[in-house]
Amino acid sequence: MNSEASYADWIAVDWGTSQVRAWAMRNAKPVAEAQSDQGMGTLAKDAFEAALLALIEPWLGAQRITVVACGMVGARQGWAEARYADVPCSPVSQSQTQPHVRDARLDVHILPGLCQRTPADVMRGEETQIAGFLAQNPGFDGVICLPGTHTKWAQISAGEVISFRTFMTGEFFALLSKSSVLRHSLAKGWDEDAFAQAISDGLSKPEAMASRFFSLRAESLLADLDGATATARLSGLLLGAELAAARPYWLGQRVALIGNATLSAHYTTALGLQGVAAETADATEVTLAGLRAAYEQIKEHVS
Repeated sequence: MNSEASYADWIAVDWGTSQVRAWAMRNAKPVAEAQSDQGMGTLAKDAFEAALLALIEPWLGAQRITVVACGMVGARQGWAEARYADVPCSPVSQSQTQPHVRDARLDVHILPGLCQRTPADVMRGEETQIAGFLAQNPGFDGVICLPGTHTKWAQISAGEVISFRTFMTGEFFALLSKSSVLRHSLAKGWDEDAFAQAISDGLSKPEAMASRFFSLRAESLLADLDGATATARLSGLLLGAELAAARPYWLGQRVALIGNATLSAHYTTALGLQGVAAETADATEVTLAGLRAAYEQIKEHVS
C-alpha cells in the first residue's frame, strides 16, 4: 500500500459537468486532493469508473474503500441516475445509488439531488453544499443562496429544504456577453457604482430589462460607454431582476451565500443595498462537510 492510501479512510468526490474533484479523507479531513476536466459532459456511461480510478488510484490499497460522490455524476446522462428526493426533505438522503463497478476495491455511493414538483425545479450537487452548511451551522433557519450559472435560492427550516427556486442569471450573462450584440460593447473590468445603480434599475423595473440591455449597445455607439461600466451594468440589471423575482426568499429572512468569492461578493453587495446582511460560506468547505455527513449516514446504515 502506498503512503497516501495509508492515510485515507474514504474518498469524497464532487463530479460536475465540466470538472471532477476528489479528496482522500482521514479523520474527517482531506489529506490529498486531485482534479481533472473529465466532467460528466465529457464521458460515456462506461467511462466513469476509469476516470475515477485515474484520479484516486494512488490512494487505493488492497481493501475496499467507500467513495461518496455528489453532483452531475448522478444525472440521467451520468454514471448512474440517482433519482431526485422530493422537498420538503433533508438535503442528504439515505437513498444513494450504487453504480456497477468492475474494480473490487471500489464501493461507490452517488448522492441524489432534490426536486420540487410545483413549480417544477431540480438541483443536483447544491443539496450537498446545503447539507454541509447545516452541519456547520446547526439550527439555521432562513434562506441559502447558491450563486452560479444556475443560482439556487433554498428555504431552510428544521434541517430540511422546504422549497427552492433556480434562476439562470449566470447563464443569461454568459450568453449575452459572448453571443449577443452586446459582446461588442463589453470589456473586462468593473464599475461598482454602475453595478449598484443597475441593481436598483433591474429590481424596480425588471420588465424593462430587454430594453435596458440594448441601451448599453446604443450608449457605447453614441456616447462611447466604457466597456467595464457596460459589463457591470449588464450584471447589475440581471441580478436586480433576479432579486425582484426572489423577493419572497430574501425579504425579512436570514440569508447565507455559498459560492465562489467573486459571485458571492456581487450578491452580498446587491442584498446589502436592500438592507440584507448576508452570511457567506466557502463552497469547497461546505461541499466536503456535506459529503462527510453523507458518509456518516452510510457508515451508520452499514453498521
